[in-house]
Amino acid sequence: MRRRHPFLIVLLALVAVAVAVPATAAQAKVAVGIADNKSDMFTDPRFTALKVKYVRIMVPYDAIHDQQERIWLDGWMAGAKKDGLKVLVTFDRSRKRTSRNPTPAQMATLIKSFRQRYPQVKEFATWNEANINKQPETVAKWWLAMRKACPTCTILGADLLDRSNVGTWAKRFVKAAKRTPKVWGLHNYVDANRGSTKGTKALVKAVKGDIWFTETGGVVARNNASTVTFPTGKSQAAKATKFIFKTLIKVSPRVKRAYLYHWNTGVGSATDADDDRTWDSGLIGPDDQPRPALAVLQQYLGVKPAV
Repeated sequence: MRRRHPFLIVLLALVAVAVAVPATAAQAKVAVGIADNKSDMFTDPRFTALKVKYVRIMVPYDAIHDQQERIWLDGWMAGAKKDGLKVLVTFDRSRKRTSRNPTPAQMATLIKSFRQRYPQVKEFATWNEANINKQPETVAKWWLAMRKACPTCTILGADLLDRSNVGTWAKRFVKAAKRTPKVWGLHNYVDANRGSTKGTKALVKAVKGDIWFTETGGVVARNNASTVTFPTGKSQAAKATKFIFKTLIKVSPRVKRAYLYHWNTGVGSATDADDDRTWDSGLIGPDDQPRPALAVLQQYLGVKPAV
């Protein structure tokens, strides 16, 4: 029998190990999505060129039962479906009703109605930035009702803001639900724009389960009366976007997705008109010109800018 050189034996063993062991979650690229309520992004060649697979929309919880809201929803969903994109729906307060808290039964009916009208949608977040003004015990009841209404869906516990109570709120949710969601949503604008990891790490430490940055991004301008401060501007927004992809997504291998909010500012339909007046983190400006943050995203995704 022909004898192999010891060095060759070691080399072959190393190759075998490399083949047998899959890349870890920390090594794999985090999936990128875009969060925006305006459907015009689906016809923008600059968006198409990104080849992202995930999009997110924030919907008033009673929108499916309102004719005007349904027209907007149908148009947005048609654009996402045409491009074969995976949709995440986050529910929020009603724009018309005085009651801000639906019942668990209403949330169950809501998700069934959504699935009937848009059967391709199977990912939902219980409530938008719930740790601002919702009790975790209330949201836990909604989450349980939604899970029961659609057992095959992915139901995020909630979309949480990276404020000081993010960890304690999530722990109270788990205690009330008596189980842990498989996925949590996080809006870590403060971390992203301050160059910090504090809020993101607080949620990672507090609970188990995967974490999706369901809204994140560099903020160009805001006028929402918030007492929380951080730097803003076009160049600052690009810097924050770099920090998201260089640092924040690497805080934990449990971070699986990052949705940048939002695609454009001040263009397209009037659906987000109020948001555009108080918040601007658009990758495309009101002059329809790309901003530096878009180049950061294109570089991360390895795509050439669309002409």
